[in-house]
Amino acid sequence: MRPVLAAAALALALPAGAQTLNDYPTLARADYIFGCLAVNGQTQEAMTRCACSIDVIASILPYDDYVSAETVLSMRQSTGERTAIFRGAPMATEAVANLRRAQAEAEILCF
Repeated sequence: MRPVLAAAALALALPAGAQTLNDYPTLARADYIFGCLAVNGQTQEAMTRCACSIDVIASILPYDDYVSAETVLSMRQSTGERTAIFRGAPMATEAVANLRRAQAEAEILCF
């Protein structure tokens, strides 16, 4: 079987949850893990826990929602009138709250 067909067959054979879990790009997962390691220490155990954490977050929060919440958090650190909407808008607050809930779940399960 050709490699492309084999990959397609494998993707179709995966359970729906596994396909959803893998919708985060590798770069996004790596970025999360590097940040997590910076906070939790540069150990093998921390890396295992950080990888678990992003896997749990990915299982709870679709990638687009994760990006939205990260964008809001980034904009909240900026100053100026244009960033005020990211501090008080209900949609922005909800996006961050959903990310925080997913992070709390990951904290319970992985750390």
